[in-house]
Amino acid sequence: MTKTSIVALFTIVVLVAGTLAGPIAFLQPADAMKSKGNDLRETGSKKVCGDRLCSEVPKMTKSAEKKKEEVKKEKKSVESEKAKDAPKKDDKAETMEKAKTAMAQSTRHARTVTGSIVSSVDPGVGHESHQLAIILPPSDKIYRGQLTYSATENVQLVVLNGPLKEGMDKGQAIWTPDGKTKFGLTFVDNQNSAGVFQFTGNALAVHTKKTTPFTVTYSVSYTEHVVDNQKILRGTTTSKQDPGQGHEAHQLAVILPPREQPYSGHLTYDASEPIQLVSLIGPVSPKHMQGQPTWSPDGKTHYALVFVDPKKSSGSWVFSGNALAIHTMNETPFTVSYAVVLTE
Repeated sequence: MTKTSIVALFTIVVLVAGTLAGPIAFLQPADAMKSKGNDLRETGSKKVCGDRLCSEVPKMTKSAEKKKEEVKKEKKSVESEKAKDAPKKDDKAETMEKAKTAMAQSTRHARTVTGSIVSSVDPGVGHESHQLAIILPPSDKIYRGQLTYSATENVQLVVLNGPLKEGMDKGQAIWTPDGKTKFGLTFVDNQNSAGVFQFTGNALAVHTKKTTPFTVTYSVSYTEHVVDNQKILRGTTTSKQDPGQGHEAHQLAVILPPREQPYSGHLTYDASEPIQLVSLIGPVSPKHMQGQPTWSPDGKTHYALVFVDPKKSSGSWVFSGNALAIHTMNETPFTVSYAVVLTE
């Protein structure tokens, strides 16, 4: 082989090697990029998205997007149906339950307070020339308790019921600090300087009609109650014609209507005129009716009639029976404000 042939052969080998080296060098970086992976999604890109080139990742078709939206809507629809089927919260029942709990807590804890107090000018409009010693200040709750007192002179006992609703001051005694907020005034004059007094109401005080101060030493045991119109009642009512047979010319304000289970509790009242207190017990059988006063709405059902005449327009009364009412023997209606705390 000549020298020229050897040189030519060597040149061919070099050219072939160079031609193959270019593509191999190009493929190695591409494989390296593909193995690293990234999130770029570019059409025609040689960059890698996950385990493939970004150019190889298929775009989401319109049908796929539509299907995804339908799944979302279906999910929302299912959740909406579940919300409709879920039991609704009974707000009224929850409110009543809270009131019962509050009442139970308030009646569970009796308080006893003792002390001595010197009276000051009565802040009530029209009572500026009187003296007042406040034992329990006005509250939105009902006080129920017993006061034992000893004063330096004869005193009157005052219980306030209210505030009254607008238009409910219809002739009964009232007390107001400003002419706007009005309370029914239960005014008890036992004409003594010492004694024991049971009360139910929104405030309690000791009073004289004099301008000079007095001193009173007292012990008061009481509980506070939330008005629930079931066991704790407060209100103002106007009487109607007595529905009892033989009582058609009388007036009656029913506080607690007849029921089978007897009531037991305490009443404080303030009426527009002197009244009588009525408690009905029964019904009673005909063989037990003779010799005692009875009351009947229809001549068939009869109740024993407990009829108490304090000859006053205001006061307090511990009672029991199957009904409670306030009564007059007049034909004209009267108005009465009251507070009742039931123990049964």
